[in-house]
Amino acid sequence: MSISPFSRLLSLVRSSALALAPLALTTVATEVALAATPLTEFEDSPKVVIDEAWQIINREYVDNSFNQVDWQALRQDLLGREYTSPDAAYGALRSALRQLNDPYTRFLSPAEYADLTDQTSGEVSGIGVQLERNNQTGVMLVTGVASGSPAEMSGIVTGDRILLVDGQSTERLTPEGVLQQLRGNEGSQVTLTISRNGGAPRTVILTRALMDLPTVEYSQKTVGGRPIGYIRLIEFNANAAPQMANAIRSLTEAGVEGFVLDLRGNPGGLLMASVDISRMWLQHGQIVRTLDRGGNDEAISANRTALTDLPLTVLVDSRSASSSEILTGALRDNDRATVVGNTTYGKALVQSLHGLTDGSGLTVTVAHYYTPDGTDISSRGITPDVEVDLSDSQRRQLFSNPALLGTDADAQYLRAAEVLEQTILASQSQPTTGASRLGRIDPAE
Repeated sequence: MSISPFSRLLSLVRSSALALAPLALTTVATEVALAATPLTEFEDSPKVVIDEAWQIINREYVDNSFNQVDWQALRQDLLGREYTSPDAAYGALRSALRQLNDPYTRFLSPAEYADLTDQTSGEVSGIGVQLERNNQTGVMLVTGVASGSPAEMSGIVTGDRILLVDGQSTERLTPEGVLQQLRGNEGSQVTLTISRNGGAPRTVILTRALMDLPTVEYSQKTVGGRPIGYIRLIEFNANAAPQMANAIRSLTEAGVEGFVLDLRGNPGGLLMASVDISRMWLQHGQIVRTLDRGGNDEAISANRTALTDLPLTVLVDSRSASSSEILTGALRDNDRATVVGNTTYGKALVQSLHGLTDGSGLTVTVAHYYTPDGTDISSRGITPDVEVDLSDSQRRQLFSNPALLGTDADAQYLRAAEVLEQTILASQSQPTTGASRLGRIDPAE
């Protein structure tokens, strides 16, 4: 029997543009694996990478018909060409992969592969700022400064304007582009020109440092006079599980009576992080099931390690994908939570990630996954128990200013809090044990 997907798979995702200098990437699910053995006759040739990628897909791709592509003939075609540069080989490989008609099986340049693996480690080397472009003035604003970061130590504060990075204007760059410039090797320096409150520009030199990427934000709220916990999970990187555990414990110790877990805009993350986080909320029950091309059907379940049995409402939207959907499906199918918001993205494919000889990488779809009740959410997503729509203008206003999330300006959060209050009242109106308190309410109540 082949190795269980859960013993080897990781899910990787793109991060928010407001993280600590990330590069936005397509959502994938990944495995860290050894590259195929290079062909000796192609040593020092771009064909080595092409054949490595071909071999991996030939061995692992979930569809053994390769979307009706003659995969053997394609290999001969690719290796029969001459390539003037690695970029030329990369282009040919990308073109070949498009024939699979699978956006999640894709080639990553060395820079893309490094960014992806760095980000999912939950660490980044940068200066520790969050950025946003003011739509009216066009200026690049600092919207957050990480505690203890090089930015904080240099005196940069929220509201400062970043005018230049190493002499290059930020005027025509996206926040992601500026954040990418702020990244670099730990210990290297970057020069910023900033202004404050319309004052004269000043120049500061900062030394980049390795910092944890914050992925969980939490606070105590009130609904109907009752204390509740609000937890926003931004992505499932390597720090997500410990940060989530800290949030649950801190809010529980503060005396909250239930939780709103916000997964809106979360495109996924490390698969095992989604499993670990599911186990923090679930004492019993299946979390997810996968099926690979060999017909191997594998399931992973809760393991009696839940941190709380307090009532729970989950917030999702159309950008909640991959690992977010695994967590949401596990909580709903086990009657652990009521789901509020909009239908999720609908990504039910699992990919593996491989590093190739020259530092590039490859993501390959290797399995389908299903929610605990056997639902295939591919292209359909998870429909909430309680649907709450936002207008385009409401959505733009809300997500362009993350500080508004989980506040009175957030209509979806307000409805989720109301649903949570109903769940709390229902759970307190009858004598229950921990197991029976893990329920969700009928949205009609």
